[in-house]
Amino acid sequence: MKRPLRNPQIVWRHEKRREEEILKAQERGEAVEDRGTVILIISGMMHQLNLVGGHIWSLCDGSRDVDGLIEALAEDFEVEREELVEDVRDFLADLEQRGWLSYV
Repeated sequence: MKRPLRNPQIVWRHEKRREEEILKAQERGEAVEDRGTVILIISGMMHQLNLVGGHIWSLCDGSRDVDGLIEALAEDFEVEREELVEDVRDFLADLEQRGWLSYV
């Protein structure tokens, strides 16, 4: 089974303090889907991934296949696996198309 792997040439960092702020805002009922928690530096350009996108990115270390990644997300976000499948596959396809992700 194919395992997603981040492009090793991309510099990235997880903004933990920002993630904590976003989680608190989410608890207060604020919309947080446009707020970034992971920063990617690609060809001198900065890109942000939101809470879920950043979590998916961090899981793309080549150690689990797509189904394992979806299972981990379902557990971490306490959501039914079926709710994630299409969105995760679409997100991974977008990352692959951009050259930010490959499969091993």
